[in-house]
Amino acid sequence: MTPSYFFHIIRSMLDLKDVYFFVQVVDRGGFTSAGTSLRLPKSTLSHRVRELEASLGVRLINRTSRHFGMTDVGTEFYQYAIQMLQSAEVAEEAVKQRLSEPSGVIRMTTAVEIAQFALRDLIPVFLNRYPRVKIVEIATDRMVDIVGEGFDLALRGHTAPLQNSTLVQRAIASVPWFLFASPEYLDRAGVPDGPEALAHHSTISMDRSGPSVWQMTGPGGSAFTIPIEPRFLSNNMVALKEAACANLGIAALPGYICKEELAAGRLRQILPGWITADARMSALIPYRTGLLPAVRSLVDFLVVEVPKVTAFQPAV
Repeated sequence: MTPSYFFHIIRSMLDLKDVYFFVQVVDRGGFTSAGTSLRLPKSTLSHRVRELEASLGVRLINRTSRHFGMTDVGTEFYQYAIQMLQSAEVAEEAVKQRLSEPSGVIRMTTAVEIAQFALRDLIPVFLNRYPRVKIVEIATDRMVDIVGEGFDLALRGHTAPLQNSTLVQRAIASVPWFLFASPEYLDRAGVPDGPEALAHHSTISMDRSGPSVWQMTGPGGSAFTIPIEPRFLSNNMVALKEAACANLGIAALPGYICKEELAAGRLRQILPGWITADARMSALIPYRTGLLPAVRSLVDFLVVEVPKVTAFQPAV
């Protein structure tokens, strides 16, 4: 039998109860044992399995007074029957979870900057909306083993696609990076009129492996690769932002974390038509049957609310 044959069977609306009884009979090695376990008459089970065989148009079990055994097609169908029952269980559980009120503890992890600038005002809103939910948030720049360390959810910022894994990924928001500098620095060093002019400026950059470069993308998809020699390198965005505010040079940063400094006049955006990274924020969830309603509700909430926080309108 081919998978397409069994998909035809599913479309023909097999009675899942008959499939369940068939699996129970096979697992327990006969109708008598299955009847005892299920507290059903042997005749009832035999009748239901015959109904299943009639629906399929094949014989699944050889019945004699001394021997119980499956036919070849019965052996093959048993594997598909297990999958059908498991899928039905997952579907039923998903519906039940949707209908139940979110509750319980969510263990989540994210980068320090995401916790500080994207989530600080959102988590209280979510918890007030769902009073039976508790959140344990671990903010760290360490790459966390989500499954091994028992987390329900991780939020990660990234420029390249995340590696394929057993983790469920869901896009949360776009977080492009722009260029910023203090007014005092720009008064002293001049305002760059194009990406190529950046080579003559002091720069501040994330500490990454390999040569320091900015991959600039501008209007119409134009692109420049700008080698830089940063005066200050750090893996902490707050430190980079403060260095820019202290007149040390031009920094590449996510736009949304600089909103307060821009409003206060401590920073100015330069080359507003250009970005240095087309970054994104994604949620990672361990795959597991029966995802907690609280986790699902939190992810759905973040998909709607985080883009409002990270939205950034470049200067004109």
